[in-house]
Amino acid sequence: MVVLATKCYVEGDARERSLKSLGSLIDNTVGDLRVESEIGVRSDAFVTVTITGDDATAARNALRAEWGEITDHFEDGETYTGTLESWDDDGITLDAGEEIRIPAGELGLGQGTPPQIRERFGLVQHLPLQFVYGDPSRLADDERDRLYEWPRGPGRVTVNSATRGEVRATVNRAGHAQDIVTVERLGLLEQSIICGEGTDPPGLLAAIGDYLPAELRAVIGDD
Repeated sequence: MVVLATKCYVEGDARERSLKSLGSLIDNTVGDLRVESEIGVRSDAFVTVTITGDDATAARNALRAEWGEITDHFEDGETYTGTLESWDDDGITLDAGEEIRIPAGELGLGQGTPPQIRERFGLVQHLPLQFVYGDPSRLADDERDRLYEWPRGPGRVTVNSATRGEVRATVNRAGHAQDIVTVERLGLLEQSIICGEGTDPPGLLAAIGDYLPAELRAVIGDD
């Protein structure tokens, strides 16, 4: 079994839709292998995938590479993935199967308090983030590089509590399909709408907010 580093924290019909969407994504990743998969959700909302079949090892490795994995064993200096759970002036807390505290000085994302950094980079709750385990732990270099790219270009709007398909449908419903480049999947229920040139991220957020019961954050671009 692989515990994916992404959460399914919605309930009812939304959970059914989310897990159906995840099933399609898993099929895209391991569909050419001789395996069968079964999806579950742990009590802490992390998603599990049980893999059986001749190519089970290869399939598990492919899912780990695609989603990251939640583990119960950490080694100093190694990179893992956790989900953003809370933040305050002193740092942020990730859920990686256990709480991982990253002090403000180990974020490496420029000036400002963690809440200010969260606003600047549009970090929604439950967003998967890579970190290097240690005393103290810190954001991984690749993660810092990825986040620094977000304010470059025309900007974006980050979303949680919705699948990629649901976000696409919402943008279309609001009449803004022509104003975006794509919807980038960050996690199962965390997405990033990449704006087209000339699109104002706060304006797009306001336009789709009434259609999408989710946390939305605008990332102002430098174009």
